[in-house]
Amino acid sequence: MIVAIDGPAGAGKSTVARAAAGALGFTYLDSGAMYRAVALGALERGRPPAEVARAARVELGGAVRLDGRDVTEAIRAPAVSEAASRIAADPEVRAALVERQRELMATGDWVAEGRDIGTVVAPDAAIKVFLTATPEERARRRAEELGADVEAVLADQTLRDERDRTRAHSPLRPAPGAVELDTTGLSVDQVVEHIADLIRSAGRT
Repeated sequence: MIVAIDGPAGAGKSTVARAAAGALGFTYLDSGAMYRAVALGALERGRPPAEVARAARVELGGAVRLDGRDVTEAIRAPAVSEAASRIAADPEVRAALVERQRELMATGDWVAEGRDIGTVVAPDAAIKVFLTATPEERARRRAEELGADVEAVLADQTLRDERDRTRAHSPLRPAPGAVELDTTGLSVDQVVEHIADLIRSAGRT
């Protein structure tokens, strides 16, 4: 079974998906970490992102590893985040990583999060959720996470949102049949419980 969680940056996807996977006993897939790892590899090696996406070995789990090296912290650097957003619009990069994500989720139970899980990677997912929050709340969360200025994060977020929504390949949008959930003012536990309710309603628990 696949639970697909999509949404823009700062909506709480990673936190919610990780918590939901733990609560449900599912495996967690952070697709964004894969793009960040490829971006880091391209920056460090001075090689085209598509080449890195095809050749590099990205492993997810307790840590994110790029060709065996723990890059969990390194991929969260602002420069890597910016590069990851840019390369996510590259159809060759997306094709390589979507193929890898589908391979990973071919068996077992997964909670997968990203920006195109329900629309492209796993359109047949049993449960599809599109998380969002007000721009101000999303920027506040990101600024707190990064230790950055809220206004600067909001400005960067606005540009990133526009790029994600208007890119030609896999633009950010709710998947058909997705439940849209505004997380503004909700705790992680409340959002996880809502997702668990969706699964129960579908008769899958």
